[in-house]
Amino acid sequence: MIKLANIFKWYSNKFVRTYVLRDVNLEINNGEFVTIMGPSGAGKSTLLHIMGMLDEQSDGEYHFLDESVHKLGEKQRSELHKHHIGFVFQSYHLIDDLTVYENLETPLLYKKIKSSERKSLIADTLDRFGIVAKKDLFPNQLSGGQQQLVGVARAVITNPKLILADEPTGNLNTKQGEEIMDLFRKLNEDGTTIIQVTHSERNAAYSNRIINLLDGRIE
Repeated sequence: MIKLANIFKWYSNKFVRTYVLRDVNLEINNGEFVTIMGPSGAGKSTLLHIMGMLDEQSDGEYHFLDESVHKLGEKQRSELHKHHIGFVFQSYHLIDDLTVYENLETPLLYKKIKSSERKSLIADTLDRFGIVAKKDLFPNQLSGGQQQLVGVARAVITNPKLILADEPTGNLNTKQGEEIMDLFRKLNEDGTTIIQVTHSERNAAYSNRIINLLDGRIE
């Protein structure tokens, strides 16, 4: 599903190049559940954002579903992301002036899903995540944990081929965290490929492969 070849990411400041990722080579097969671990500043989130086509590598090749992503324009990358990837952000990334219902509806609108099907999918998702009572609230009316639940719900509502999750249970209590990880496990058993970034050994235990990053390199 994913092949990264000699991926580098750096930021230039006049004469100094600061490397975030160095010579990353990685293959992830369809149906895997992979965890990326490492200390803060190791480049985990940057790697996840590159795989999610929300950021670009400075050098190297990225192949996704037989597409050479490194050769695509921004619009084509956006289309690939929209149709195949669900992203759970560490900082939620909910749209502030949309209600919970409307935030969940947004990815369905992008995929041009019909109104009746949208309503059904949103109703099922609100129920599944126990947030029916929150559907008319705005993000600033929710706790951090509730915003995180909505963020996860929005990522899975389109039934994407690939879910990328950046510290998916970071703001949840233990019970909520376990429920989210159990959901990821079930989605994975049903064929969804999942890549998570986490510091949690408990969350990592749900995956079938752990990749350790240190100073931008895979150990």
